[in-house]
Amino acid sequence: MTTSGDTLETRVAQLESELARAREESAAQARQLERYAADLRETFKAERAQRARLQESYMSTVRALSNAVEARDSYTGKHAERVAAYGLVIAKAMGSRLADDPTTEFGFLLHDVGKVAVPDAVLYKPGPLTDEEREVIARHPVIGAQILRGIEFLGEAKSVVRHHHERWDGTGYPDGLEGAEIPLAARVFAVADTLDALTTDRPYRPAATLTYAREVIVAASGTQFDPDVVAAFSDVPDAEFDRIRLETGI
Repeated sequence: MTTSGDTLETRVAQLESELARAREESAAQARQLERYAADLRETFKAERAQRARLQESYMSTVRALSNAVEARDSYTGKHAERVAAYGLVIAKAMGSRLADDPTTEFGFLLHDVGKVAVPDAVLYKPGPLTDEEREVIARHPVIGAQILRGIEFLGEAKSVVRHHHERWDGTGYPDGLEGAEIPLAARVFAVADTLDALTTDRPYRPAATLTYAREVIVAASGTQFDPDVVAAFSDVPDAEFDRIRLETGI
């Protein structure tokens, strides 16, 4: 004969058994989730390493092409490398994400790739250029963008190549873009490019001082250059630009 006490004990035992089974299942699920998480972490690490290797490959390719371009115009030294470094420093001073986007540096390094199509007689001409020769030079941004158009990983770098000679007041080339129509990276590059052009020796003049270069760039704020970019440039200490010049051998 089964008593009520036996029934209660049996029910308690069943509940304890069910609870133990539930705990085992929960522990098994937790272990499974831990394995999934470990697998995901390993997959993420592998993908991150692969992206890093791919990015290094992209940068090596871009630098090789940049070096090939500069080899034709050797008097500028490491112009593309300096301008890229100047541009990234200015972009950081603006608080812009441009400095964190590798395609920004790609564009800075490859800005003059279109000059590979400029004849030597024009590129190295010691005297003043004719109107026709100036037109040939002025086509290099468009040619550069065409050369790079099929290279997907360059992304926005191609807009720097095409628009690095545009001016804030709309009188630049090749498209006569004005103000914020000009891609921000190209606006930053324009200031960095002028800084390097003024502070390096050229066949027709010696290098100017950084102080003088700053005065020229500030004077062109609102005409040639974006005022916000010039303001950020003005916030960069001389020591930062001097460090870049020293590292690139000037």
